[in-house]
Amino acid sequence: MKASAYLPPYTMTPEIVHLVAEVCEIVGRFAATADVMITPRLRRENRIRSIQGSLAIEQNSLSLDQVTAVIQGRRVLGAPREIQEVRNAFAAYEALPKWSPTEKDDLLAAHRLLMAGLVEEPGVFRRGGIGVFKDQQVLHVAPPAGRVPTLMTDLLNWLKTTQEHPLIAGCLFHYELEFIHPFADGNGRMGRLWQTLILSRWQPWLAFVPVESVVRERQEAYYQALRQSDRQAEATRFIVFMLEALCDTLKQLAATDQVTDQVTDQVKSFLRILSAGDTTLSEAMKKLSLVHRPTFRSNYVHPALKMGLIEMTLPEAPRSPTQRYRLTPKGRSVLEELGDEGRRLTKTP
Repeated sequence: MKASAYLPPYTMTPEIVHLVAEVCEIVGRFAATADVMITPRLRRENRIRSIQGSLAIEQNSLSLDQVTAVIQGRRVLGAPREIQEVRNAFAAYEALPKWSPTEKDDLLAAHRLLMAGLVEEPGVFRRGGIGVFKDQQVLHVAPPAGRVPTLMTDLLNWLKTTQEHPLIAGCLFHYELEFIHPFADGNGRMGRLWQTLILSRWQPWLAFVPVESVVRERQEAYYQALRQSDRQAEATRFIVFMLEALCDTLKQLAATDQVTDQVTDQVKSFLRILSAGDTTLSEAMKKLSLVHRPTFRSNYVHPALKMGLIEMTLPEAPRSPTQRYRLTPKGRSVLEELGDEGRRLTKTP
């Protein structure tokens, strides 16, 4: 097949080379055991984290627990639009295996599913001008609507013939889609969805790596990378940002798997108590039916602190009478990995 005449501009920097190598190394370690390590339950939990993270970037206020409830078909107190966004996103991510990342009809079908009931014409390229604004400041003015079909055809043709590594191709496509802004709404979530699709064609299990949740945690840096790439007229900075986010997400998954094997039953019980919210040591001991504070500190608190699974709410005053403890993101990931096992352990002091 003849190579596409269009080449998305970027510079292959030493930083990008290093990040690609680092991600490939982690992926290589995961590859042989990914299907075993990423169980059906963990796949579903990671997918929910992806959806919640991607929608939160677009100002959806539903928490991870609320998103989980919506997907499970339970009633949730929330704005109807936000609930619809969750249902649509789940349907779109579940449909990933049937789509080809290089087909325009699949791209439009994905937007139709993702934005059904949210925009007037889902699955249709925009017909008018559009810009990105923040606090009445123009951040980006997209190309005229009349150019969108041609620009998207060029981009899809490039993706079909490119020899770029999927890690770079996914970032490039994501950035170019954001630059073109082909839809009236939903461009951000489409860019993240399509990058996941591109990665999943390289390594299928990457469809269940919740990089969107890390992007959400670094949302301002995400926007800064987009703006910097716009100013420089090339995607280099955005590629670096997304590769860093993916690399850190994979490291978290690897660390969670290793830590989970080391966590004692006592620590697991303590983590489950903290899943309900911040707590004092006295409150946690009461819930676990424990009375000897030194033993509780030695067997439950100190190991959890050492592994970075919990943190103090007042680290500058560790002996404060109002000191409370809470889960760290790492602790929450471990708790999600434990699943039903962690829930059972709360009943066993």
